[in-house]
Amino acid sequence: MDFWPEFLANSWGREFVAGGIGGMAGVVSGYPLDTLRVWQQSSPSGSSAFSILRNVVSAQGPTALYRGMAAPLASVTFQNAMVFQIYAILSRAFDSSLSPKDPPSCKGVALGGFGTGAIQSLILSPVELIKIRLQLQTNDQSHAKSKPHKLQSHKGPVDVAKSIVKAEGLRGIYRGLTITVLRDAPSHCFYFWTYEYMREKLHPGCRSTGQESLQTMLMAGGLAGVASWVCCYPLDVVKTRLQAETSYRPQKYYGIVDCFRKSVKEDGYGVLWRGLGTAVARAFLVNGAIFAAYEVALRCLISNGSGTIQTESAI
Repeated sequence: MDFWPEFLANSWGREFVAGGIGGMAGVVSGYPLDTLRVWQQSSPSGSSAFSILRNVVSAQGPTALYRGMAAPLASVTFQNAMVFQIYAILSRAFDSSLSPKDPPSCKGVALGGFGTGAIQSLILSPVELIKIRLQLQTNDQSHAKSKPHKLQSHKGPVDVAKSIVKAEGLRGIYRGLTITVLRDAPSHCFYFWTYEYMREKLHPGCRSTGQESLQTMLMAGGLAGVASWVCCYPLDVVKTRLQAETSYRPQKYYGIVDCFRKSVKEDGYGVLWRGLGTAVARAFLVNGAIFAAYEVALRCLISNGSGTIQTESAI
């Protein structure tokens, strides 16, 4: 009965809950744009986001844009809690001379973000694999009409996970792990560094006081999300194509380099940036929501626990 009061009485518990709230806000706010990005990346014709949106909504209804959301939404609390907590630890571990009262240095922020991205890939890779399979399921069905006996329709993330393990074994659930690490390690480096840099530029001194405005949180978080996507977007395109392959279609790609080479050969170098506009718009919206929800939730939890708003570092 006393679990929650005790859990929220320490900083780790508050960060865990606040991270989960921020993650859920990000998933719900940006999931339709994420679905459009995945369809654009996997489409051989390079259709625009608007044409894909119009065709999908008219044929399947607006709920199709939220297909597969259960997988990231179910895992986002633990994932985001781990990301913020690991970053808080690593950003200071790389700068041991730093005072506990001072914010992490630029070096600590960058290296802490890099390490955080690499570690969280272990959680994120299976989730994104399942999400992509569900998002592309309707497209796969249209391609498989000539061979209906090979079509496998999934009812949800658990069903997808079971089918992957059955067809490919436990290794199959981690298809795309290497490319996910290569994408997420540098992207999280840029992500946290940009957020810390922009929040200080927009509201000087806030890294020490923790008193930035909601507008600063939204803007700094949004720009951090944009920077993290732009720096690694070609790798994300390759990752989507590798994880989109299913067992009922002939294998097209035999690794990261092969996928990169064949994609460029078939569609030109522009394919590596296909869907970037959609990803950037989503990144600004989602990460602004994540950081704002995280900061606000954390301050509310601190206020409820002590009666006053404390100036605790956000990250």
